[in-house]
Amino acid sequence: MWYSWQWPNAEGVPQVNDQELTASVRAALLGAGTIREVKMFGGIGFMLNGNLIAGASHRGLLVRVGKARQREALAQPGARPMQMKGRTMEGYIYVDHPALDDRAVQACIRLALPHVLSLPPKVHPTKREVATGKRK
Repeated sequence: MWYSWQWPNAEGVPQVNDQELTASVRAALLGAGTIREVKMFGGIGFMLNGNLIAGASHRGLLVRVGKARQREALAQPGARPMQMKGRTMEGYIYVDHPALDDRAVQACIRLALPHVLSLPPKVHPTKREVATGKRK
């Protein structure tokens, strides 16, 4: 199912609205655990128990699937390895906008959940701890 808010690019491929992608990720993460949204990567990063699980931006969907599931994740339509400064980031993939619909977002989150839930929870420092440079 394609979103009703998509519009074609110059090649006629439907493009996705960032807010709708963010809403789709939120829906896919319902009931997964403690979710916190953080502005990062030019979009919204979704933290599950303090660990990044996904990011939604104008570039598409960033998903932390872990090294063990990276090959499976890269088989998803529109998926590609995440690269930062020319270096491939193991365990992370990007899914380009034209391949994203609710079902694709849910499939990506399902691939990421086992890995991210296996990570130790991270405690987010309070604003006071950040300001003073002290953590408990």
